[in-house]
Amino acid sequence: MARVKRGTKRRARRKKYLKRTKGFFLTKSKLYQSAQEAANRADRYAKRDRRVKKRQYRRLWIQRVGAAARLNGLTYGQLIHGLKTAGVVLDRKVLADIAVKDAAAFASLAATAKAAAPPPAKAKKASASETA
Repeated sequence: MARVKRGTKRRARRKKYLKRTKGFFLTKSKLYQSAQEAANRADRYAKRDRRVKKRQYRRLWIQRVGAAARLNGLTYGQLIHGLKTAGVVLDRKVLADIAVKDAAAFASLAATAKAAAPPPAKAKKASASETA
């Protein structure tokens, strides 16, 4: 069987890695092995951070909805619970968008949530003389 030297295939594969790592620091953009390791590491971080980005956006939406809910006299949990009991199906992304862009519409949503599941009345703390 004839010997295979892989000349053009090998060169093409190496050029592909070096092209991907163009602009990386020092040998990570010059030497094949360093470039390959840097590219593979970059891929791992990219995959991880695509998931992290989703978490961070959800946290941001929750903060925005919570702040808007407090302006309307509800906590975040009370608002979400009230909307679920009222049958309002809006996700946190849409709620956050409404909270930022249309305060009046968010106030009406908060009123709906408050009517569907009214917030519990705060219990007064018993003083020491009343318990004795």
